[in-house]
Amino acid sequence: MAQNYSTHRRFVPIYHYVLALFTLAVLIGAFVNLFKSVGTTGLYSASLIALMSLNGLLTFFFMRVFALKAQDRAIRAEENLRSFAATGKLLDPKLTTRQIVGLRFAGDDECAELAKKAAENNMSEDDIKKAIKNWKADEYRV
Repeated sequence: MAQNYSTHRRFVPIYHYVLALFTLAVLIGAFVNLFKSVGTTGLYSASLIALMSLNGLLTFFFMRVFALKAQDRAIRAEENLRSFAATGKLLDPKLTTRQIVGLRFAGDDECAELAKKAAENNMSEDDIKKAIKNWKADEYRV
């Protein structure tokens, strides 16, 4: 399938839906168990289960955030290199990481002009993506 503005977002159903639902269900179950065990001899183990479940939720969240941050750094470097190769100049330092992430979908023929326009008009990532005429697919980001 050709990638464009309406199809460029990637969802991994097992991660984004199934694992998220399981993680949330385990967390809710652990805290229900914790509240039911208040005043009983099982409070210690219920507390540990609740903490482990909270740890699972935080791990689920941060493993995604950290991976995206690393990808954003790589995209910033790649787009700076692409800009330098095409124009002899690095990208405008006023561009935010989110704007540069949006620019990665622009074809080589329109990227420099769109980057200039994005910096001057403080365009959002979404506005940049909508302005792209010659879409360049990014098949590696998840």
